[in-house]
Amino acid sequence: MSEQIPKATHAGDLNIGDSVIAAAVLEDGERVLTQDDFLQSIGRLARGGGGEGALAFPLPVFLRAKNLEPYITPEIEEMSVPIVFRTPKGRKAIGYKARLLPAVCDIYLKAREDGVLRGQEHIAAKCEVLVRGLATVGIIALVDEATGYQYYRARKALEEILDKFIAQELSKWAKTFPDEFYENMFRLKGWPYAPKSVKRPSVIGRYTLDLVYKRLAPGVLEELKRKEPQKKHKYHQWLTRDVGHSALREHLAAVIALMKAASTWDRFYGSMQRALPQYGETIEMFPELWGNEEEN
Repeated sequence: MSEQIPKATHAGDLNIGDSVIAAAVLEDGERVLTQDDFLQSIGRLARGGGGEGALAFPLPVFLRAKNLEPYITPEIEEMSVPIVFRTPKGRKAIGYKARLLPAVCDIYLKAREDGVLRGQEHIAAKCEVLVRGLATVGIIALVDEATGYQYYRARKALEEILDKFIAQELSKWAKTFPDEFYENMFRLKGWPYAPKSVKRPSVIGRYTLDLVYKRLAPGVLEELKRKEPQKKHKYHQWLTRDVGHSALREHLAAVIALMKAASTWDRFYGSMQRALPQYGETIEMFPELWGNEEEN
C-alpha cells in the first residue's frame, strides 16, 4: 500500500525582505511553510532543520534549547510537529504550520525580554522585524476586508507592502557585525570588553580586513577599496543586498564559530588559516599585524 501523505492544492513563494519562503495550502486547508525556508526566515541555517530526521524529536531544533523550555506550551508542541506533504507537482516536502512562525517569534522575543537568550540574539532581532511586519500587513488586510477593498487589491499588494517594510527594518536595525564577533575577539586577545563602549583598539580595523574581507571572495577587498577610497572600513555598505550581505553573514557566522571553539588567539587564527584561508595572500606577508605590537 502506497504512503498516504497530504497533498498541497495551492503553492507559491512568499517574499519577506531578504527571505523567500515557499508556502502551500494542503487539502484540509492547513497553511504550511517549508522547513528550510522557515529556518532561514528566523536566521537559522537551513541545513540545521534535520529533514525527515526532525520527525523523531518532540520539538524542532530551533525550540530545543534549555533556556526556551519555560516558553513551550502544549499548543506550541502541537504546532511544531513537522508535516510531510506533496507539492501540487507531486514532489515530497516537509513543512511547519504557518501559525508556528509568529509563535516562535513570540517565544524568542519573550526570552530576550527576560534576559535569558544564550547566543540567540540574532534570531530575536530577526523575529522582531518579522512580527512587526506581519502586524502591519495584518491591519491593512483587516481594513481591506472590512471595506471590501480586497476585491480590488492586486494579488501581490500585501506581499509587496511586507517586503518593503521588512527590507527597511532590517536595514535600519540589523547589525552587520554581531556583538559576538567583537566580544570573542576581545576575549581571545585578553582585552576588557565593554559592550556599550564604541572605543576600540585601532588594530581592530586591520583584523576585520584580514578575517573578513580578504577571505570573503576573490577580488572583493580590492573592489571595495576602489569604492571606498577614504578607508573608513564601512565596506559592508557597498555589498549587494541579495548576494553580498548573505555571503557576509554566512562568513561571519563561521568566523564566530571558530572563535568560540578556541581558547587562544593563536589557535583561533590557525583554524582560520586552515578553514577560511585568504584569497591570494598569506599571513606571513603581514607579520606586524599579529606580533606583540602596541594595540591601542
